[in-house]
Amino acid sequence: MIPVEQLHQITARFEYLEAAMAVGDPSADIAALAKEYSDLRPVVEQITAYQRLVTDLGEAEEMLSDPDMAALAEEELPRLKKALPEAEAALQLALLPKDKADAKPAMLEIRPGTGGDEAALFAGDLMRMYQRYADTHGWTFDIIELQETELGGVKEVVAHIKGQDVFARLKFESGVHRVQRVPSTESGGRIHTSAATVAVLPEAEDVDIQIDANDLRIDTMRSSGAGGQHVNTTDSAVRITHLPTGLVVTSSEKSQHRNREIAMQVLRARLYDMERARVDGERSADRAAQVGSGDRSERIRTYNFPQGRMTDHRINLTLYRLDAVMQGDLDEIVDALTADAQARLMAEMGQ
Repeated sequence: MIPVEQLHQITARFEYLEAAMAVGDPSADIAALAKEYSDLRPVVEQITAYQRLVTDLGEAEEMLSDPDMAALAEEELPRLKKALPEAEAALQLALLPKDKADAKPAMLEIRPGTGGDEAALFAGDLMRMYQRYADTHGWTFDIIELQETELGGVKEVVAHIKGQDVFARLKFESGVHRVQRVPSTESGGRIHTSAATVAVLPEAEDVDIQIDANDLRIDTMRSSGAGGQHVNTTDSAVRITHLPTGLVVTSSEKSQHRNREIAMQVLRARLYDMERARVDGERSADRAAQVGSGDRSERIRTYNFPQGRMTDHRINLTLYRLDAVMQGDLDEIVDALTADAQARLMAEMGQ
C-alpha cells in the first residue's frame, strides 16, 4: 500500500512551490524552486491519476446498490479494477528516491585491460560505441584526454559527455567489458579474449565536493611514451596528486592552463564518485551485489564477435545483434538495466 500521508505531503509541497513562483518572492531562489517544481510535477501527475482511479472505483462500487446505475457500474468496474494496479505500480516507480546525479553530465574513462594490443583496439571500439550512442541522443561528446597506440588502439581516453540525463543513461556501464574475437593481428584465426575497463562518473561541481588547495601537489612535466604521432609531446602536461586519497590525475593538452582545468574537473568527479560509493555503502550493506554498484573490477558484459552476441551478465540479457550494439544501439540494454535497478530498489524499500 502507498502511504496516503506521503502523497498529501508531496502534493502540498508542489502547491507551495507553484504559489511561491507565482508570487515571485525576491528573497527566494527561483531557479531552485523551479527545479524542484519540475522534478515533482510528473510525480504529482501520477498521484492525481492514481487518486482519481481510487475515487472512481469507490463511486462505481457504491452505484452497484442503485438499481438504476448498477448496469453502468458493472460495466465500469472491470476497467477500473484493471487500471488501478497499473496506476499504483506507476506511482510507486515515481516515488522511488531519485539519484541526484542522474541529470548531471558524465566523465567517461576507458582503459585497456588484459589482452595487450587487442585490448587497446577494443578500448577504441568502446569509445566509438559511446560516441555513436551520444550522437543518437543529441549529447555532446568531448574527448579531453586521449592516448593512442601505434596500431590505432586506445591506451586511455577520458571524455566529457553533456546532455539530458547523461549519467542516468550511462551509470550502469562501469565495469569490465570482455571481448571474444579473432584479432586482426592473428594469422591463425584463433579467437582471443581480452578486456577493457569503463568508468562513468557524474560530473562534480564545487558545491558537490570541496577540495582544499593544501591537499594538492601539482607537477608540470613533458608527456612521454610509445605511440609516435599519437602521443602529445609538450612541456605543459599537468599531473595533480590529491594527497589525502593518493588519487593522481594527468592532462596533456597543449595549454597548461587548460590542463589544470581538465585535471581538476576529472579529480572532482573521481572524489565525488568515491563519496557517493561511501554513502551508498553505508546505506545498504548488500549494495555491492546490486546493479550499478560501480565496482570497476566486476565483469559486466561480454561481446562475442564470432557469434554476433552481446551478453550482460548482471541481468542475464543476451542480444544477437552485436553489430548494432557496437554502432551505439544501446537503449534496449540501458532500459533493461534501469528497470532491474528500479525493481531491486522497490524490493529493498518493501522490506
